[in-house]
Amino acid sequence: MKETFERQVKIMKTTPLDIRQKQFKKRFRGFDRKEVDVFLEQMSDVFEALQNKNEELVEEIRRLNIEGHGYREREETFKRAMLNSQKVLEQMKENAQKSAEVIIADAEVKAEKILNRAHNRLSQLHEDIAELKRQRMQIEVQISSIIEAHTKLLEIGKEGMRAMDEEDSKIKLLNQSK
Repeated sequence: MKETFERQVKIMKTTPLDIRQKQFKKRFRGFDRKEVDVFLEQMSDVFEALQNKNEELVEEIRRLNIEGHGYREREETFKRAMLNSQKVLEQMKENAQKSAEVIIADAEVKAEKILNRAHNRLSQLHEDIAELKRQRMQIEVQISSIIEAHTKLLEIGKEGMRAMDEEDSKIKLLNQSK
C-alpha cells in the first residue's frame, strides 16, 4: 500500500513536459522513434488534461468544504436559537402558570368582578401560548428545510467524491497500462 502511494506521488510529480522530453536509449532494431514520440505526446496531453481536471476538483472540494463549514455554523446558530426559544417558551409557561395561580388565589379572596378579570387574563395567556406554539412550529419547519438542503449538499459532495474516485481509477488504469 505504501509503495503504491509513493509510486502515485512520484507519478504526480511527473509533468507533461517530462513526458515530452523523455529520451530512450537507442538499440539495434529498437522502437520506432516517431511512434514513441507520438505516443509520448498523446500521453502528455492526456496527463496534462488529467492534472488540470484534478486541480479543478481539488479547488471544488476546497470550496465545498468552506461552504459546508458555513452551513454547519448556520445550523449551530439555528440550534442555539431553537434552544433559546424553547427556554423562553418554558419561562413563559412557568410565568403563565404562576400568574394563573396568583390570579386564582386572588379570585378566591375577591369578589365576582376580580374573578371575571382573572378569566380574561388567563384567556389572553392561552392565546399567547398558542401563538408561541405556532411560531415554534414555523421555526421547526424552517430548520427542517435547512437541514434537508444541507443533506442535499452533502449528497452532491459525495457524488463529486465518487466522480473523483472514478477519475483516480482511470489514472491508475492508465498508469498500469504503461
